[in-house]
Amino acid sequence: MELQDMYYNKSEYVETASGNKVSRQTVLCGSQNIILVGKVIVQSDAIVRADLANVRTGRYCIISKNSVIRPPYKKFSHGVAFFPMRIGDHVFIGENSVVNAADIGSYVYIGKNVVIGRRCILKDCSMIDDNTILPPETVVPSFTKYGGSPGLCIGELPECTQELMTDYTRSYYQHFIPSRN
Repeated sequence: MELQDMYYNKSEYVETASGNKVSRQTVLCGSQNIILVGKVIVQSDAIVRADLANVRTGRYCIISKNSVIRPPYKKFSHGVAFFPMRIGDHVFIGENSVVNAADIGSYVYIGKNVVIGRRCILKDCSMIDDNTILPPETVVPSFTKYGGSPGLCIGELPECTQELMTDYTRSYYQHFIPSRN
């Protein structure tokens, strides 16, 4: 399935030397704590809360419109502690999703309108269906598909998931191009 070209206004995005494309309409809290390894797209109106703890993404990550990326936290008797968040390579986060996971592996697809509870762990090659709500501290095993509210395992993914996600995120990046006007 070939992706259609997605055009963006070049003046509305900042492109870094490593190929990251970040919308000027994105809210980056604590930008000094955000590490985008390369060829990452952060679309308009996304929020990245790195003022709470470090947020690190791998290569070819897509953070879609209106998504919220927030490091996980744990409540203690004397307060709250936030922990760094790691997102692997070739990860797609769909529109209007709220991600509060501790660790997202590589080759992970997160659909639209998904809520990922605090300190969840999404292993490599996993998929979260649209409109899924994952309860806090859920561990999603590799090669599984989760869906529903609360999110439960609804299927398995093929062994070629790594190649499929690599192709998908690279294609998305290549088709995310500045408009010609």
